[in-house]
Amino acid sequence: MKKLNNENLKLGVQKKGRLTEETIDFLQSAGLEFESYGQRLFSTCRNFPLEIIYVRDDDIPDYVESGTIDLGIVGQNLINETKPKVKKLLNLRYGFCSLCLAVSKESTLKSAKDLSNKTIATSYPNSAKYFFEKQNLKVSIVKINGSVEITPILGVSSAIIDLVSTGSTIALNDLRIIEKLYDSEAVLLANPTSTEDAKKKKIINKLLTRFKGVLSAKNYKYVLMNAKEEILPKIKKTIPGLKSPTVSPLATPGWISIQSVIKEDVFWETIEKLKKLGASGILVLPVEKLIK
Repeated sequence: MKKLNNENLKLGVQKKGRLTEETIDFLQSAGLEFESYGQRLFSTCRNFPLEIIYVRDDDIPDYVESGTIDLGIVGQNLINETKPKVKKLLNLRYGFCSLCLAVSKESTLKSAKDLSNKTIATSYPNSAKYFFEKQNLKVSIVKINGSVEITPILGVSSAIIDLVSTGSTIALNDLRIIEKLYDSEAVLLANPTSTEDAKKKKIINKLLTRFKGVLSAKNYKYVLMNAKEEILPKIKKTIPGLKSPTVSPLATPGWISIQSVIKEDVFWETIEKLKKLGASGILVLPVEKLIK
């Protein structure tokens, strides 16, 4: 049987579930080469001193806290629920969802205040307890490990607290959301001792550089365009890029080619301004990685 290389950093990821596919895609986008098919218990990266351990997501915070593994990728919801003694290094910008309070569509309950002295079913009892205590409401919380959505229909609870991403499961079970407790996304955790170990810290920093490069790239578009040289000063003022755009002369006298990056959140606004200034032949390309 293949064994772990104890000299390598250990990263725990969800073996099978909501975050699995996106986590594997993210790691491979960061240039990590490894096999992830089948019922593998772990994978050894071919081009980085890293072992990827496949475990239940519920176990990852405990493994990181105990030092069994150095790093872990889980949803923020698990951190909020279990509050492990770990160090959060990075929000990974995928696996978005929210922990929500929902009731039956036919229910007359409209807000959390209407649930005083009623029963709430949830897989997140600690988060639920904190939420209702903060609002000075007394409720009975029932922990459910399986399908929480069925409990109002069975008469087990008056409401549920559960994770919602697209909302399709809530709708299919004739429920409606009345309040949101918090938002969640995938995060990178670290064992505090691992981040203080000189050797491991160096490897973790290299891994963070890769991860941040992937995350930064998601926020930018690479843009190439043609324009008359006389409007270059106006274009420079318009493009909110990282630095001054790259400019090259074209074969046609008085015309230039301009290359730059534009932030995703102002992309369409900027493109419209560039077109009004006279830019043409605008080509937009995705940015694979961006190292600042």
